[in-house]
Amino acid sequence: QVTLVESGGGSVQAGGSLKLSCAYSGINRYNTQYMAWVRQAPGKGREVVAAYGTAPDVTFYADSVEARFTISRDKGKGILYLQMRLIQPDDTAMYYCAASDRTSIGGMWSTATFYTEWGQGTQVTVST
Repeated sequence: QVTLVESGGGSVQAGGSLKLSCAYSGINRYNTQYMAWVRQAPGKGREVVAAYGTAPDVTFYADSVEARFTISRDKGKGILYLQMRLIQPDDTAMYYCAASDRTSIGGMWSTATFYTEWGQGTQVTVST
């Protein structure tokens, strides 16, 4: 069974930084190929902001966070990170950790519907 537990969310002022963590287990058993950070702002759909794929190692970033957010994975500790810098009010959302062992075709892994395992989410609120 795959479990994903996010932490690190909170309130931050615009221009600040925040680092989210996702402690995961059961990933290796299911040979998960992709992990991602997905956010959902009030009244909006889920958006993949950053994703990490293996074999080969690849990363994806949404245009809205490119050069500001960095996704990384510590396989030894079983933690997925999202380093957020130069945070903006539009970054306010619930952030979810997600995983999938599906095969990605044509960039499917950059869409929220591709992911089958989800954490409970951690809230990020940005103030001006």
